[in-house]
Amino acid sequence: MFDAKVISFFILLNVVFFTCVSSHNIPCPPTPTKAPSKCPKDTLKFGICGDWLGLVHEVIGAKPSSKCCALLEGIADVEAALCLCTAIKANVLGVLKLKVPIAISVVLNSCGKKVPKGFKCA
Repeated sequence: MFDAKVISFFILLNVVFFTCVSSHNIPCPPTPTKAPSKCPKDTLKFGICGDWLGLVHEVIGAKPSSKCCALLEGIADVEAALCLCTAIKANVLGVLKLKVPIAISVVLNSCGKKVPKGFKCA
């Protein structure tokens, strides 16, 4: 039915095709890093940032205490936002009427950090 030359050509074509296809090493995509789920520092320590948040409405341009910014040093922006979010929700800062996204943004920006895109204090 089939000639030996046709079968040989078909086998050769398959060998060449599968060699070319399997020779391309395509690495797997990197696994996405999970955002931290909890603050890496003691949330109670963030109470020192609360005094400044109460004053920020009265004294425009006032900077947070160096102790508040020192707590945020050495941690990523998303961790810093998470720590402040946790402290505000637990009312560690002692401020009851507070617009959470604005408060987090003000403290982080004043300490040289940024609120990560898409971060929501939930």
